[in-house]
Amino acid sequence: MTATTDSPRQRLRDTIVDAARARTIAAGWDAVRMGGVATTAGVSRQTVYNEFGSKAGLAEALARREVDRFVGDVRKALLAHGADVRAGAYAAIAHTLATAADNPLVKAILTSARGGSDELLPYLTTRAEVVLTEASGALIEWAGDHLPGADQAALAFAADTIVRLVVSHIVLPRSPIDQTATALADLAVHLFTAAATRPPR
Repeated sequence: MTATTDSPRQRLRDTIVDAARARTIAAGWDAVRMGGVATTAGVSRQTVYNEFGSKAGLAEALARREVDRFVGDVRKALLAHGADVRAGAYAAIAHTLATAADNPLVKAILTSARGGSDELLPYLTTRAEVVLTEASGALIEWAGDHLPGADQAALAFAADTIVRLVVSHIVLPRSPIDQTATALADLAVHLFTAAATRPPR
């Protein structure tokens, strides 16, 4: 997870990302302009470019911070249930789905995508390295603590699979959150249990 500092530069970057988030929620990412972000943040347009390089760099920073928040909540939900793998998996998945459904930035991204624009959506899907790496890492760390001796490759596959499925249900929900979380938690238990048994060599 990205280190948190209170340096002047980090505060500046946070202010700019806050401005980008607010403008995205208000008008959609396609309507966001670096100059408008600068105005909202109370800095110069050149400062925004100096910090993020381009609109794509700003999008990545915006996505990363949102992911960091989600993953932080996931870690808390998992840890709250100790060694109860199913309860932890259900709590983390249900919380993520519910929070995403109520998250105004996620709503703005998905609304824009359904309107034909997917400029920011790839940061949650096809270019979602940040999501996959951070969220899968949290699951692997947690499962590894409670499933000692688990096959690491199988554990990584299990975590990656669950994260991808959760993201797909955020982008295109098909069932009530409780129903989806129940099914995915059952799958998580199956995959993690399988990973806990090393295949004969």
